[in-house]
Amino acid sequence: MIDKSKQVTTSLILANDRLLFNGHVDGNSKIAIDYIPPIGDNLGYTSLELMLLSLSSCVGTALLVLLRRQGKVIEEFSIKSDGTRRQTHPTAFEEIHLYVSVKAQGLTPSEFEKTLSLAESICPVWYMIKESTRIVIHHQIAN
Repeated sequence: MIDKSKQVTTSLILANDRLLFNGHVDGNSKIAIDYIPPIGDNLGYTSLELMLLSLSSCVGTALLVLLRRQGKVIEEFSIKSDGTRRQTHPTAFEEIHLYVSVKAQGLTPSEFEKTLSLAESICPVWYMIKESTRIVIHHQIAN
């Protein structure tokens, strides 16, 4: 068994005669990865959709770990995201907005913003893209 804290290994297999791939990581379900028509068939996630999910889950993981270490009990938590793509190639994200909603008794906006600063320093996906992509975090806190 590979130690995922040191090395990450994936596999990708072409599943049709266009751009549909089956992606897999040992121990997890396969996922379909495709591209939009007319190049692909839109039968799975696009790579940029997966990038947004990766960033959202990385930020979410960091925030939840940090908030729980502070003794906060998280009642509800969600992140929605959207990315604006460049209109020239490569059509990477120019800007990403994350909309974080958290319900935790006693959590103040000031505490959340400090925790968000710490999350930025420990989220590897955020670290990898922050030099090339503007990331804006919006948050809503319910007590």
